[in-house]
Amino acid sequence: MIHHHAPAALLSTLLVLGSFSARAAEQTFDFKDPKGVNNATFKLDAPLETITGSANGVSGTLTINRDKPEATKGTIVVAAPSLHVENATMKEHLHGKDWIDSKKHPEIKFTVTGLSDFKMDGDTATATVAGTFSLKGTEKPVTVPAKVTLLPGMLGKRSNGQMQGDLLVIRSTFTIKRSDYGINPSAPTDKVADDIEISLAIAGASPKK
Repeated sequence: MIHHHAPAALLSTLLVLGSFSARAAEQTFDFKDPKGVNNATFKLDAPLETITGSANGVSGTLTINRDKPEATKGTIVVAAPSLHVENATMKEHLHGKDWIDSKKHPEIKFTVTGLSDFKMDGDTATATVAGTFSLKGTEKPVTVPAKVTLLPGMLGKRSNGQMQGDLLVIRSTFTIKRSDYGINPSAPTDKVADDIEISLAIAGASPKK
């Protein structure tokens, strides 16, 4: 259940940076968003029922090197307690021991281990990102597609002038298997899909020093 393609955005990021030769070769972007806009969404689309939800507890950093894209590194973290679904009973089950057990396993992580297939189109890059996805105490290797856009000097606009610097926007959609991570494996798949589709839309900030 792993069409994983999120860190790939990192590769593309490196490429994007490559087009700005005046900048430092290595640049780090922080994805902890004070505005709380960064988010992840998830969907389980079973024949009898579709479950959708979101999470806004996103943090982590990515460091890219325009001279050595393969050296991109970092981790994107989603706070498990921030996962939300509208149905109150379903939300209680979601955070319980049979599901994601958010008290015992408070972080969902994607750690980048490599990049490939990056292509540039203007200020946007696409790539395949390889990494490790960690959920409920289980780690699995994944590869995910990502689109990355570098926005030089746009941090000031996003922060209403409070900070100056660059933005890195990453968008990725990939799939993992519920059964791979021990998430209520006994649930009937006609009501609870085994495939979990995850979408990320996040912006990282690199303030000027």
